[in-house]
Amino acid sequence: MTYDMLAALRPLLTAEADAEAHATGTESADLEQGVWLRLLEHLATDGPPLDPQSWLRRAVRAESRRNRRTARREGPYAEDPAEDGDRGPEQIVLAAARHRALRDAVHRLPARCSRLLDALLSPEDLTYREIAGELGISQGSLGPERSRCLGCLRRLLTPEVAAREVRG
Repeated sequence: MTYDMLAALRPLLTAEADAEAHATGTESADLEQGVWLRLLEHLATDGPPLDPQSWLRRAVRAESRRNRRTARREGPYAEDPAEDGDRGPEQIVLAAARHRALRDAVHRLPARCSRLLDALLSPEDLTYREIAGELGISQGSLGPERSRCLGCLRRLLTPEVAAREVRG
């Protein structure tokens, strides 16, 4: 029954996401992916909604509002806060060591995460569209995939960072 419901909701979700995407300044595929995630979470906790079409419309609007709020809060820095013109040789060496450690950790990740994070860390400053094309995945999948990969990287680096702390 759940599979039939998902198949029946797909055209409605596509239409609703297309209608809302322009107002949020996001891709409709990103809205769709967010709503699918909310639906799967809902199915896992509460089971299928009583009125799936109404639930889906409300979920698209909620996801759209969430994206607008996020876009309002996020903004580019006037300058890179990590850039400090008064760096001495010690800071330069430590920064290079941190970058090497990060690159080494990225290359220890599973291949899919390694390629994605390499593309995100690229000095070419690729857009999501360019990264998606390069990796052969949908642009809407990049955000969730990036989050999963950063979680893997965080788990990989946590023991190393904890082991290097001075104790005593």
